[in-house]
Amino acid sequence: MKIAIIGQSAFGKSVLEALVENNANEIVGVFAPPRRLDRATGEAGPPDPITDAATRLGISVHETKRLRDQESVDLFKSLEPELCVMAFVTDIVPMEMINFPSVGTIQYHPSLLPLHRGPSSINWPIIAGETETGLSIFWPDEGLDTGPLLMQKRVDIEPTATLGSVYFDKLFPLGVEAMVESVDLVRSGNAPKMVQDESRATYEGWCKADDVTVDWAAPAGTVFNMIRGADPQPGANTTHNGTRVSLYDSSLKTNSGGSGKPGSVSAIGESGMEVVATGGSVTVARVRAAAGKKINASEWAESVALKVGDLLGN
Repeated sequence: MKIAIIGQSAFGKSVLEALVENNANEIVGVFAPPRRLDRATGEAGPPDPITDAATRLGISVHETKRLRDQESVDLFKSLEPELCVMAFVTDIVPMEMINFPSVGTIQYHPSLLPLHRGPSSINWPIIAGETETGLSIFWPDEGLDTGPLLMQKRVDIEPTATLGSVYFDKLFPLGVEAMVESVDLVRSGNAPKMVQDESRATYEGWCKADDVTVDWAAPAGTVFNMIRGADPQPGANTTHNGTRVSLYDSSLKTNSGGSGKPGSVSAIGESGMEVVATGGSVTVARVRAAAGKKINASEWAESVALKVGDLLGN
């Protein structure tokens, strides 16, 4: 089957490599994001991982500026793909391109659609304290993550899981496997198209830093879920003397019985800094201030003269 892939980053690269391993697939082209220009030097940055992989495998790569440009659409059609595989796509793909392949287009989405439609579908379930998520392979249509389902796979969200661990340990490798399995089903003519239940649909936008500013007066579990759901991106944050500080590698202590105002630092040590919230406390092991690197929280505390009893978020 002749396949065109639209994708990027490590996930797109892994899907490409996995499909190439199956000799039944003929990858006729890869559409990848263009290299970013360095504003200072004007030189192009490094290629996307999927571009590197396609080049190494001898597959034509097309780094088009915008997929919705007619030039991109015409180029896509000239490849005459039977199937289009969308593996981590952030650009707008026009319906003229989606509908062109003879057997259609399939797409990966890291949630159990119709739940958590939108671009930050891994962050929000963790932030909400949910215990399960998953991935969907679906047939995209004019809506946002609204097309018929081909396949879904479920995963648990452990109580201490972060955005990073849920994605890299579970949804990434399972997603690659699901993509390969879905392509096989399409080739055999056995790929289902199950209409999504709109009565269960939810949508959330991008999870941005301003969305994950910690309210230390909230329950400690809520604070903990926010920190781990934004770890490593975009990084839940608080402030110290008016400067934003991002928080990583957290742990929760509930009903600690500790005294102190919400947001007050109750301990600083090798394991990090412990901060009071309602009904417990959260220990943060690493932080990042402003545009700096992530460092041990105790190291940062020393650098800014943070002491036990000081308030964060003020």
